[in-house]
Amino acid sequence: MERFRIDLLDRELSWKNRPQSWETGSAALTMVSGPAEDWFLDPSGLSIKRNAPCALFEPMSQDFLLRAKVTVHFQEKYDAGTLHIQVTDDLWAKLCFEYSAQGQPTIVSVVTRGTSDDCNSTAIEGNSVYLRVSKVGKTFAFHYSLDGQWWNLVRYFALGGTDPVRPGFSVQSPIGAACAASFSEIVYALETLDDIRNGK
Repeated sequence: MERFRIDLLDRELSWKNRPQSWETGSAALTMVSGPAEDWFLDPSGLSIKRNAPCALFEPMSQDFLLRAKVTVHFQEKYDAGTLHIQVTDDLWAKLCFEYSAQGQPTIVSVVTRGTSDDCNSTAIEGNSVYLRVSKVGKTFAFHYSLDGQWWNLVRYFALGGTDPVRPGFSVQSPIGAACAASFSEIVYALETLDDIRNGK
C-alpha cells in the first residue's frame, strides 16, 4: 500500500483506489476521479460501487476533528468532493459537496452499514463550501459551513464497530467522465467536539 504525506497535514496517508491524477502543495490537495467512480452500495442491491479514489489517514481510535474547504469543478450530476471515514468496505460514511440531480451544488451525506443510506440536505451557492467530520466517542457528526466559522449540523450517527476508523478525502463522478476536487484550509485536531448543535 502506497503511503505519502502532504504539506497541509501532518499525518501519513495511503490510497484506497488511486485517483486519475493528483497534486499537492502549500495551498491545496487536488484529486481527479476517473469515469464512473463512486462509493455507494445501493439499498436496492442493483449497484455496488467502491472504486472512487480516497486518500485516508492511518487508523484512528481517538476523538478528532477534520475540516477542509472543498472546491469542486462540477461537470455532471453527482460529481462531488467528500470527507470520507472508513472502517471496512461495507462500513463507512461520507460527507459530500455534490452536484444534485436538480443541477444545484448540495450538501449530501451517506452512511453505509452494509447498504448505503443517502440523504440530500442544503443547496449551496457557488462551488466551494467548508465540510467537517467529528468523531465523538462511538459517534460521528457531519457539519458544513459557509464561512468556516459557523457550523451547521448535517447528520449525527454511529457506524458501529468504529475503532479504528480511517478518515480522509475523496472525489467521485458516478456517471461522468471525471471530476476534480480541491481540499484547502485543512485542519486536523485530536480533540472532542463539546456540543454538536451549538454552531461552533
